[in-house]
Amino acid sequence: MQNQITVIVGTQWGDEGKGKITDLLAQNMDYVVRFQGGNNAGHTVVVDDKTYKFHLLPSGIISKRATNIIGNGVVVDPKVLLQELDELKQNGITPQLLVSQRAHVIMPYHIAMDEALSGHQGALAAGSTKRGIAPVFADKVYRHGIRVGDLIDPEIFYEKLQKAYQFNVGIIEKVFNLKFDRAFETIYHEYLGYGEKLRQYICDTEYELYQAYTFGQKILFEGAQGMSLDPDHGMYPHGTSSNNVAGYCEVGSGLGSNTCKRIIGIVKSYVSRVGNSPFPTELTNDTGNFIREKGVEYGTTTGRPRRIGWLDLVQIRQSVRTSGLTDIALTKLDVLAGLEEIKVCVAYKINGRIVTEMPASLTAMRNVIPVYDTLRGWTEFTTSIKERVRTGGYTQLPEEIKNYINFIEKNTNCPVKFISFGADRNETLIR
Repeated sequence: MQNQITVIVGTQWGDEGKGKITDLLAQNMDYVVRFQGGNNAGHTVVVDDKTYKFHLLPSGIISKRATNIIGNGVVVDPKVLLQELDELKQNGITPQLLVSQRAHVIMPYHIAMDEALSGHQGALAAGSTKRGIAPVFADKVYRHGIRVGDLIDPEIFYEKLQKAYQFNVGIIEKVFNLKFDRAFETIYHEYLGYGEKLRQYICDTEYELYQAYTFGQKILFEGAQGMSLDPDHGMYPHGTSSNNVAGYCEVGSGLGSNTCKRIIGIVKSYVSRVGNSPFPTELTNDTGNFIREKGVEYGTTTGRPRRIGWLDLVQIRQSVRTSGLTDIALTKLDVLAGLEEIKVCVAYKINGRIVTEMPASLTAMRNVIPVYDTLRGWTEFTTSIKERVRTGGYTQLPEEIKNYINFIEKNTNCPVKFISFGADRNETLIR
């Protein structure tokens, strides 16, 4: 029986290849929904040799079939959203997009606050993208946040903005002793203008999804970032500000469902990380540099070089457990091609004790010694090998890759159903 609802989540620190798998599956979906995060996460989609990079738009936006939704759990920078929409239109794509009226809006003072906080937190900083994400979520909880629907309601927007502006600018100037030079009236009129440009997309997306679900339409939820950045289950405080485990798809979309979901965890065949935190399998040698350059591991949002490490199955096991994964999609196998041997972390050694689950203690994580198994590497994916795999399927993969896949399945108790060996949509094998 085919699942009506599919959820895609990252299992590591983000940048696992969620955009590619979302784009692939979106071809057969009626709705593609983002349910958390903001423009702090980048998604890359390659279709017909054309590369698209999104920060707010769902990766299904290229699909001619799917309606794309930015859900209430997403925080929206309207300026960034309008830029991405304009870029699509310049490429001849008419976006099928709906934006939740309940999604919160990133304001200029949130970005200024983010800059101030990053300097204040020192070694405990998360490596913020400085896009205003944490401050906008804080305003949401403080109950003076601005929502997308407010941008097309001048009276309530003015009333809310007065309180939020006073609160945030007061902290920036009086606590951090920094100057904020954007005037209240300037911001008010600028963001009313954004609201008018976005008016055609703003609606009750929660009810839209409920109707779609009721009528049996297929819905794909696209997560951003990865499990290790989750504020509850990740490596706190070195994480993000919104929950990115699969269960949050209902909160961040407003669609509560009692149906059995297909939950796909995206696993990059190695690990990358932007920002601070303990990184048990980090490679600071030539192998790490080789993987970074071959995999073009630079942040989509920041351009920062990513830290690189071997695949960590302790991390993946936690993702299987916390998100209830039914399948794994294994990506970027082509990047590891050419290495004679590949190490995989199967456990941690902490103060002489072997640990197979991710500890909550930051002190423990700082003292981790990774326990590795070593597997044989594989040769480059030539054009002929790729063609054989596309036509002949799983049996045509090199034996070393099949051993790698079997090893992952055995150590995570989760089947690898998607195998990606290149950037393009058609360089993916579905078992």
